[in-house]
Formats: sequence, C-alpha cells, structure tokens
Amino acid sequence: MTFSHVLRQLNKGESECDVQMLESARPCFLASLHQKLQIPFLLITSSPEKARLLYEQFPTWCPDGIPVLHFPEPDSLPYERLASDTSIMHQRLQVLSILQNLRGENDGARPIVIIASVSAIVQKTLFPSDFASVYHMLSTGANVKPQELLTRWISMGYQRETLVEVPGTASQRGGILDIFPPNCDLPLRLEFIGNEIESIRFFDPQTQRSLKPVSSAYIAPAVEATGDATILEYLPPNVLVILDEPTDLEAAVCELDSRASELRQEQIGQGELSEDSIVPYLLWPELEGKLRGASLPILKLSRWPVVTEGTQSYAVDFTPVPSYAGKLTSFLEQVQDMLPIGERIIVVSHQAKRLSELLGEEDIFVCHVSELEQLPPPGSIYVIQGSLQGGWRQGQTLLLTDSEIFGFVKQSRLLKKRPVRRRGFLPELGVGDYAVHDEHGIGMFGGMVKVVVNGVQKEYLLLEYAAGDKLYIPTDQADCVTRYIGSGGQAPSLSRLGTQEWERTKRRIKEKAKDIARELIVLHALRETSPGFAFAEDTPWQEELEASFPYVETPDQMEAVIRIKEDMESAKPMDRLVCGDVGYGKTEVALRAAFKAVMNSRQVALLVPTTVLAQQHFNTFTQRLSAFPVRVEMLSRFRSEKEQKAIIEDLAEGSVDICIGTHRLLQKDVVFKDLGLVIIDEEQRFGVTHKERLKQMRQEVDILTLSATPIPRTLHMALVGVRDMSTMETPPEERLPIKTFVGGYSDKLVREAIIREMERGGQVFFVHNRVQNIARVTRQLQELVPEAEIAVAHGQMSEEKLEQAMLDFTNARVDVLLCTTIIQAGLDIANVN
Repeated sequence: MTFSHVLRQLNKGESECDVQMLESARPCFLASLHQKLQIPFLLITSSPEKARLLYEQFPTWCPDGIPVLHFPEPDSLPYERLASDTSIMHQRLQVLSILQNLRGENDGARPIVIIASVSAIVQKTLFPSDFASVYHMLSTGANVKPQELLTRWISMGYQRETLVEVPGTASQRGGILDIFPPNCDLPLRLEFIGNEIESIRFFDPQTQRSLKPVSSAYIAPAVEATGDATILEYLPPNVLVILDEPTDLEAAVCELDSRASELRQEQIGQGELSEDSIVPYLLWPELEGKLRGASLPILKLSRWPVVTEGTQSYAVDFTPVPSYAGKLTSFLEQVQDMLPIGERIIVVSHQAKRLSELLGEEDIFVCHVSELEQLPPPGSIYVIQGSLQGGWRQGQTLLLTDSEIFGFVKQSRLLKKRPVRRRGFLPELGVGDYAVHDEHGIGMFGGMVKVVVNGVQKEYLLLEYAAGDKLYIPTDQADCVTRYIGSGGQAPSLSRLGTQEWERTKRRIKEKAKDIARELIVLHALRETSPGFAFAEDTPWQEELEASFPYVETPDQMEAVIRIKEDMESAKPMDRLVCGDVGYGKTEVALRAAFKAVMNSRQVALLVPTTVLAQQHFNTFTQRLSAFPVRVEMLSRFRSEKEQKAIIEDLAEGSVDICIGTHRLLQKDVVFKDLGLVIIDEEQRFGVTHKERLKQMRQEVDILTLSATPIPRTLHMALVGVRDMSTMETPPEERLPIKTFVGGYSDKLVREAIIREMERGGQVFFVHNRVQNIARVTRQLQELVPEAEIAVAHGQMSEEKLEQAMLDFTNARVDVLLCTTIIQAGLDIANVN
C-alpha cells in the first residue's frame, strides 16, 4: 500500500489506523502526512531518546514556519528523593502555554507538532482550568498595583530574587518589576508610573540590559503542580495522535510503574506517604482510556504487521537500503550503475562537499540543493548538507545518509542554551573552606556570624586561624577575602595572627614572582624575535578528517579551531591556551591542530600528566587518524624499554609523526627531527623540572596548552595578552547539565543510582576520601550492588595497581570506581554520569 491509501483513510475520519513501515522512513512519512492534512500532531514514542531523535529530524522534512515542539519527561522517577531539573519543568510549562493559547484562538487548527516520550505523557500536571485561572496577559497602559502583581506571581510559584536571571524568578526595584516566565525565551521588565504599566521590555539576563519593547506579554505559572490531568486535556479537538510502536509504549509505562511502585511502597512502609495518596502518573489502561474518551483519531506505527479487529491496517512500501560502511569505492560504483537505469538518489550528509568532490571525480553530475523542495528527476543525484538517522528506498527513489555511506551519523541536538545564575562571594566560599585575607593570611572560613557592637547587631565573616585565633571581618570588607587556591591537593598551614609570618611569606612570593617575570620576559622576547614556521592552509585531507568527526562541533570548538589555524599559519610562534571543562571537546581541537602540523611535514609532541590519560589520547588519535598515512606512537610506562628505545630512534629519524607521552617525553634522550607543535594537556600538573625542559622547547615551536583549570600564572598571562586564549564554555549537545543533590546516606538510593547507570550502559564514580576505611566501604558496596564490578583507586596504592584500576575503568571493564579525590589527577570517562 502507498502513502495515498493511508491519507485517504485518515481523511475519511477513521478513528484508528495501523501502519507497518520502516523506522528510518517515519520522519519523512509523518512530515508528508502533516503537510497534506494540515492538522496538529501529537507523536508519542517509547523512549526519551527516540523522542529527541524524531524532534531533530522532523524539521528537515517540514516546511518553514511549522512549530515543532518537544514535551520532555521529568528527569527523576515518581517518588524518587531527587529534585527534578527546573528547566525541564519550565519547558513542559512552555508547551502547555502554547496549547493554552491555541485553545483561546479561533484557528485552533494551527498545525503544530508535539513530540514526547510516553513517560512525559503519563506524568500528571495542572488541570487546564487551573492553568487558565492564573495564566494572564499584561499590556502597556494596564492599571495594576505593582505589589499586588508581585504577590500574584509568588502565588503562581515564582521565587523572589534580587536579580532575575533564570526562569521562574521575579524581582522588584521601586517602580520596576522583572519576571522570567517559563513561556518566554527572555525575561520581561515592566516599568510603572504609579499603578500604570508604562512599558514592557525583554532584557538580557546576563547583562541585565533592556532589549526590544513589546506591547503585551503572557505570564504562565512557574511550577507544575500534580493534578489529575495530562497534556492530553490541553490538546485541540482535531489533533492526530500517533503511537510509535504501541507494544513498546505499553512496556515503557509498565516499567515506569514497576520502579515507581517499589519506591512508593517503601515510603508507605516508612510512614512517609499515605496509602491513599494520589499516584502522579497514569497507568497504561488509564492512558488508553483517556485516548478513547477524547475521541481523537489515532495512527499506530509498527515494525511488524498488526491485526486489530475493526481497524484498517496498511504496509507502506519503504524498504531498507544497502550499507557501504565507509567503502566509498563501492558507493561510487553503485551510483554509476543506478543512475543509467533511472534511479533517483538523494544523499543527506554532513560531508556533502567531500561526497560531491568524489562524485565529480567520477564524472557524475551532482545537483546541489539546500533543501529538498521536490522529487529529483529519474537518473539524477541530489546532495544535501544535513543529518538524518537512516535511509530508505521507495520505488526508484533512494535516500542515503551518513549512516549508510560512512557507517556513523553526526549526533546533533537542538537544545537551547540554559540560563546560568551568576554566583556571588558567599556561594563560592563554604564553611570549612580555606580563605586568604590580604593582611592576615590563610584561615578557615567559619561562616557568617552576627555580633552586637555598641548595641547594634552587624553581620561579619568569621575566619579561624592557628592557635584558636579568630578574625571577624565586616561584610563591607569582604573584598579583602578570597578563596584559597593551592596545588597538589594538600591542606595549607593556617597563619598565626599577631606575627610577621604572613608578611615574610608575601615578601618571598614577591621575590619569586620577580624571578619568574624575568624568565618570562626573556622567553617571550626570544619567541617574539624568533622566526616561527608558517604552516600552509588546510589540505583536502584536513577537510576530510574534520568532516569525519562523529559529532556536531560547538560554536566554541569551531572558534578555537579557527584561531589556532590562524596562529599556525602566521610566522610568529603560537602560544595559545584553550580553556574548557572536561568533555567540552579540547581533544578534538588538539587533534586537528596536530594533523595540520603533520600535513606540513612537522612532528607533534603531546604531553599529558598521567599514563592512563596518555593511553586514552593514544587510542583517540589512532582511531581518528587510521584512514591517513600518519604514524602515532606513545611513550609511557605502558611501553617496554625495548619499545621505548625503538620509538625514540624513530622520532630522531622523523618516521614518527605524533608522539604522545608523559614526563618520559621530556627526558634528554628524546630528540625530534623536526618538531613543529607541542601540545600540553593540563600544564599545571607538570613539576618544576619538567617545566624547565618545556621552556627549552618553546622558543621556536608552536605551543598549544589545554586546561580545564589553568594555574593562576598561566591564566593571568592569557588575560593580559602575553598568551592568546580560547575559551570553550558551550557543552557538547550530548553533555547533560551537572546536577548536585545533597541528602542523608541511603543504601536504597545508592543502589538505585548505580543500577540506573549500569542499565543505561554508564559508569559511576563513588568518592570516599578516607583511605583508612576504604576497604570496608568496598565490601559494603559490593554487598549492596553484587551485580556491579567494582575497582578501588587511592593515592597510597602502588603506581602499577593504581594505573591498572584506572585503565580498567577507562576501558569499561569496571562499573564503579570507588576512589578518593585522586580522580582529579586527569581522567576523562565519557560514560560516567
């Protein structure tokens, strides 16, 4: 059966329609169906990941202007003792706000598309009537008392803050009210004259500067209270509900209920929850009942034929396409065979330029289009820049993607940048932290205390010093106190008040700073006057390597790559610091710089602080460069003496292009034939003698330093312009926001968290910073989670055992690494959440 039969059946008003079809063809099929029907769609999937993938792909097939919304699921289970991410709740409220607006419009048939997992659908939320009772519009010229409006917002769940920086907050400054509704992308600023709203403007939450004015704005509630309603009650009456694999949906709801019921019974048994408390989600029969009760048309998509009594079933004629798995010669040969017999080929790829060049070399004419507006004529090939999850064939039309051609697909995510609340002094300094006073030295922060002086109560910062000395600092002098930043993880010695100890320490530091300054002046003067090597522009191989990166680069990544290439192509020796958190893509930036150096026949040295990290980088570089004639070697204790000797000889001869190593790479017997680039990963973890050797290498070669936490001197040099700096602040699309939960220890919670990570294929760090009883904790953890493979790592272990434990964890042979804060010593584990 074809697309037209399904369309005809739905137009006839059938209540249910079952369709069997290829999974990779569903975005195209549904978008085409949506374009013909012009009604709202609600697409329900079995898993959050499937919902996100469809959310990414649907706009590729939709014409511009069709709103495609993602209705997310809470990030914690019902009854779980974890606070949900408020940004997810606000995103859900934003979708409900849009639906509320549709219900109030005359054109309720506006064809929006909502995509959600079934776990998002079954979670209960506000009744539409309750939502409508607080949902209100404000407009310029309206007469309302500012204080009454602020009180109303607080009753809707808004938190009153000094500054409005994140959704769900509001503030008042005289005749100005600020609010950040979850249904708006930016916060709003209302200026009053008396009780009249004079103006409404959006403003930047980071700079707090006003932006464009608006005449009116809607204010949605800031919290999603549990009622007995779901998003289904918000839907317009003509919506088409699409169930993606109904049997999988039922299984997902049953799994959710099983895990949540276990937590519910535990809390009831402990007296924390009553037996008659409302269940905050729907069971599968309840969801089915709501769908039938709403009399909504339902389209069911399945992998296999479905036989349902009284329901029309179809099989749409999409079939799988061949996979070439990176064998481009086979792909080109197939294209040459298919075009003469009238096949039409559509290629959607992140490497469209590369494929076009390869096809052109075979004298195959390629039509370049930015988007597919119509079907290509028979015997033609279209190449489009983009990303889809998989291809299909229908008749003589073939859709091929990176999945079939190269064997992988770049993972892109259409996520908004999360607003970040700026932190002031006190959130950065906790009780028990070490702090430094400009005049009195190192003490321990004892918190904020209130002291009565001359009959007046004032607030002070308390610093505790050696010998029980205490110092009370007025809050207006808080700028004299900074958090102590040390090296090596060792606790500092507390200063003694009333002595000259701190003054002597400051004098020694100043003298040392002068010595360092003289060395830096000489070094950078030599670098400024020394002629560096000007690397050539990118080669086709460089473009091919970068196109093969399996993820979508963040804007910060691309900016860093551009700046590094500009530096390398300049005759002045590069000295650039790339600063970014773990997992933000620094390694890929370094790899591209290294490859550019090798393409100019220059050698590369990559210095890392630990043997395990050297192995990780070696694996990454070897894998990414396997398609090119580039030799990558590693110098570390993972290599035998015989292997190290051979590598050193080959370095001197020039047959090794990239050498990755620990401090072993800095020893005098290591000589490069033509060193062009030195990459230093976490420079602050190298000792003084190592840095002396680094200085000798820095005069003429290009230097690229990578760091998540640069030492103050390195950072200061970058900030004052002695060294160039690129910052990477945008997390990769796969990177989830870091969440911190504080609570009492619970065996149940620990087991639940570990099991959840293991079920998703992840790994766990369990930090216990006391070596004395870490063995006992290991036994307890093994009894708690017997199905987990557990390894231990701490600083009192032998180097060999410590490296083996970390290597096992890196290679995913271990589920849980029970460790001290030694994990800060340079380890990058992609699977740990």
